[in-house]
Amino acid sequence: MTQIDSPKKLKHEQVQYIEFLSKDIIKAKEFYTKSFDWVFTDYGPAYTAFEGDYVDGGFTRGVPVMGSILIVIYSEHIESTQKKVIKAGGSITKEIFNFPGGKRFHFTDPDGYELAVWSL
Repeated sequence: MTQIDSPKKLKHEQVQYIEFLSKDIIKAKEFYTKSFDWVFTDYGPAYTAFEGDYVDGGFTRGVPVMGSILIVIYSEHIESTQKKVIKAGGSITKEIFNFPGGKRFHFTDPDGYELAVWSL
């Protein structure tokens, strides 16, 4: 995990860090930068980290295995975010749909991870 350089509000027993395996870290960085404007800090050739307002994370070299955890990203402008995901090379697995509390879509990234984006 990245070292916290500035004080950050950490919440007890809440998700604080997400770590992905990636077969191509450069491609993963390009995708998430183009899709969500994430900024990365490299820690050698096999690890890169990103820092967010709420959750930090990183990508380490390895072969991804599909799991049962769905990571959901919030967007103020879901249609615009979906266009960015597609332009960056993501594949939409569920088009935008309504659910109680908002709307969302699902996509896979270049490593095959499925994530979702939601909006009010």
